[in-house]
Amino acid sequence: MDAKIDPKSAYLARPWLTHYDPGVPAEVDVPPMSLGDAFDAATKRHAERTALVFYGRSISFHELGTDTDRAAGAFAALGLGKGDRVALYLVNCPQFVIVYFALLKRGCIVTPISPVYTSHEVRHQLVDSGARAVVCQDILYDNVVRSGIRLDHIIITAIDEYLPRFKKLLGRSPLGRLFPDFGAGTAPAPAAAAIRLSDLIAGGKPVANAAIDPDRDLAALPYTGGTTGAPKGVMLTHRNLAAASAVGSATFAQYLSKREVEIAFLPFFHIYGQVVIMLNGLLRGSTLVLFTTPHTEEILAAIERYQASVFYGVPTLYQYLSDHKDTDKVDWRRLKLVLCGADTLHEQTVRNWERRTKTPIIEGYGLSETCAISHVNPTRRCKVGSFGVPVPGMMAAVVDPDGSDCRAVGDSGELVLHGPNVMQGYWQAPAETAQAFLEMEGRRWLRTGDIVRMDEDGYFFFLDRRKDLIKYRGHSVFARDIEHVLYEHPKVKSAGVIGIPDPEVGQRIRALVVLNPDARGKVSEDEIIGYCRERLAPYKVPHTVEFRGELPKTDVGKVSRRELREEHGGT
Repeated sequence: MDAKIDPKSAYLARPWLTHYDPGVPAEVDVPPMSLGDAFDAATKRHAERTALVFYGRSISFHELGTDTDRAAGAFAALGLGKGDRVALYLVNCPQFVIVYFALLKRGCIVTPISPVYTSHEVRHQLVDSGARAVVCQDILYDNVVRSGIRLDHIIITAIDEYLPRFKKLLGRSPLGRLFPDFGAGTAPAPAAAAIRLSDLIAGGKPVANAAIDPDRDLAALPYTGGTTGAPKGVMLTHRNLAAASAVGSATFAQYLSKREVEIAFLPFFHIYGQVVIMLNGLLRGSTLVLFTTPHTEEILAAIERYQASVFYGVPTLYQYLSDHKDTDKVDWRRLKLVLCGADTLHEQTVRNWERRTKTPIIEGYGLSETCAISHVNPTRRCKVGSFGVPVPGMMAAVVDPDGSDCRAVGDSGELVLHGPNVMQGYWQAPAETAQAFLEMEGRRWLRTGDIVRMDEDGYFFFLDRRKDLIKYRGHSVFARDIEHVLYEHPKVKSAGVIGIPDPEVGQRIRALVVLNPDARGKVSEDEIIGYCRERLAPYKVPHTVEFRGELPKTDVGKVSRRELREEHGGT
């Protein structure tokens, strides 16, 4: 590529298109229909196929569609309709799928809540979204009550309602690992005002789907930290989500058919599990094998038992599986695709995985603001260390983080995106929405807050979150660069790097390290610092090392730098 080309033109030329897999189009057609109508079409087209497998219980597309129609009718009888926000406070289970699509058929806006949220966190999302109702796991009912929010309806459901008969005796045992305090005992008794979802479905009568304008009407309101500030609702229309589904199908058309089997342990409340697995999988006609919690041995056994053909994971899982005793029980070479998202995939993890399984990991990238997808590596030309190239229909560029001028190819800057699956804005937050977008070439581009670079082939490489950038004596230090070196240390299991405020130098670098069990107490701070000094520029070397038994994680398994900063007095 000619170095004299205007930086903006270099991105608008979309050099990545030449590296797409054969048959992948530059653009996609987004069907002008609501997600409720799309779901109806899928359940009719694949009526006899298995849609869900839940701890041995198989649910056909026909049964799933029937229960969803009844739930939609019951919600209509409760007065829930177009534009109403309804919260889902559920683990992965058939009820999540049924309620999600039933609400979309009614024209409601679904706002999923993490099942590990406390009552305080639940309160924030219920208040901010203005939810009229919540559908919650019975064992989470008390958190809803303790939130103190008056709702029109509290609808509860139990995990055993869709378990096979022989497993109902185990009660809520699949939830025991996520909620150990509840064990397999009886959930708290709900108030008389609470409604049971099973009763609603049993008595519901199907009604016509609400009239939807896919371009304008919101379908989902997931909450995220976004590019700035506290958690905010991400406004996603029916078209945004339909575009993400169309893009996913087009990107992997040569691999994915209507008869795939996918392991669904990534949480559906999170945009990755919700869109990439649940929405895309079911609209395509795949069978989803559901897990309430990511129990490794059960997941590995299910891959072989159900002959899974597609596997979605996160970096920490692949790192863990690279050393797990049961990983070899799976013939990974039989799977069509093994994909990774939600966090940066370290090169050492890729090398360990490929050495163990003889299969590649296809890394991708996305945000809640892009319905979980914007980039993915072409399967036939995957670059380790890159999160790939923009997917069909997506425009991407690298700009000055403090302005809007494009950076030259190869230079670092903030990733900005334009495409049909980019959100409308943040819910009731016009100032934050204005900050999140810029105008360029007559298009509206999302500022992601991620610092990246693009190479001459159009592949993008993640450097760091803008808010995770460490400033030391005028140098910009990427926490990820240091973490990458730490992960290469043979005795380091996981690591997180943060900046500690220091008025003399700006910030000092602290590495928080978890050692492998057999190395604990045998590795010193000086050894870790010396290891980094041999591999990093002097200004990047950690000033202090803190050993931990574990590090705080996000809901999808990332090391939470935000929590680490808060522990050390930062923000």
